[in-house]
Amino acid sequence: MTPSTSHATTLPDAQARAARLLMEAAPLARLSLADALVLIGVMQPVFVRGGTLLMEEGQTLDIDYMALLLEGEVRAESGTGTPGQDMVISLIGAGSLIGEMGVLDGAPRSATCTALTDLKLATLSREALLALIETHPSVAARLLLAISKGLSDRLRESNRRLRTLSQVSRAVQHELDAAHSVNRRLLVG
Repeated sequence: MTPSTSHATTLPDAQARAARLLMEAAPLARLSLADALVLIGVMQPVFVRGGTLLMEEGQTLDIDYMALLLEGEVRAESGTGTPGQDMVISLIGAGSLIGEMGVLDGAPRSATCTALTDLKLATLSREALLALIETHPSVAARLLLAISKGLSDRLRESNRRLRTLSQVSRAVQHELDAAHSVNRRLLVG
């Protein structure tokens, strides 16, 4: 489901708060307040009711945007291959970016994101990002660097979790092998 764009007037205080949140969400970008305001200026304000499905894993339509979460909380989860057994990846709060991969590569969504509370978002479309590259290339470059850093951090965390899962799997396999060996001895003896 696509969040609907709010038609409420954006107050300068709200823009400044959003710009500060963007600066916090992307510290590596080292955006000045003026740069962050440029970015906020090309983003669209969106209000989403709690319980709304923002993005669905595997979704191929309406994937060309990312969002800065201004207020509220989102649950991100990924399928395990077993129906009804989705795994919560993270709970995401204000000042976080979501959907960055979609704005960059246009591939299907990699996770399902659901609004746990009412949300205020600022969305950035791929079209707006491409225009920003033309009009404010240094600001766009710093934003892309920050997005890359966030994606790298998540990849490193996924790798750490995968290593832990692999260690647990090996330990379980050793236990199963030991139990199998005992069972064989009992059956033979």
